[in-house]
Amino acid sequence: MITFIDEFGTIWGAFLATVSLTAVSGVLALIGGVVVATFRVSPIGPLRTFGTVYVEIVRNTPLTLMFFFWVFVAPSFGLVFPELGFWPAIVALSLYTSAFVCEAMRSGINSVGLGQAEAARSIGMTFGQSLTHVVLPQAWRSAIPPLISVLIALTKNTSVAAGFAFTELVAISQRLANRHPADVIELFVGVGLMYLLITIPLGVLASRVEKKVAFAR
Repeated sequence: MITFIDEFGTIWGAFLATVSLTAVSGVLALIGGVVVATFRVSPIGPLRTFGTVYVEIVRNTPLTLMFFFWVFVAPSFGLVFPELGFWPAIVALSLYTSAFVCEAMRSGINSVGLGQAEAARSIGMTFGQSLTHVVLPQAWRSAIPPLISVLIALTKNTSVAAGFAFTELVAISQRLANRHPADVIELFVGVGLMYLLITIPLGVLASRVEKKVAFAR
């Protein structure tokens, strides 16, 4: 582990880059996914169609292809990002992950009894009011465990950014492996442990929330 310790400053910087990429794209994906989920359960036909088409297209598009589009194709249409590596990765990961967030939220919404929405409408609430004040607060409780699983997948998906000019954990491990070929296994094990520092706490949190939800039911 001598090489890993000697290069820890560099690895730590890449770790923080991975965390920032996960955090920013996770928040944006959460917001976008909730919006698309409301579209999918909306009584307005065009919104439901848009939500369905968006989810089906994005979920069935390889993440690498989305990175390729935002890094190489989008600039030809005038969409130039201020920071080449970071922001295209944020956009690609956010759009991709939002489709999975949408489905997790939709499953949570569907778990709420129909009587809840009907009761809200019977007292004069609009669809938007019943969704925001009655359905969504209950849907969150069921959706949190799968949402955390989506965030864990997002953390691992950040590794794709290594191939598109963003220096995160995988990118830095490749550089260090080229610099220290005799210590490749040591470096990759160390980087793997850095990923576990993010994913294991999320997994523990998901397990605890799931138990609380089961108890509440």
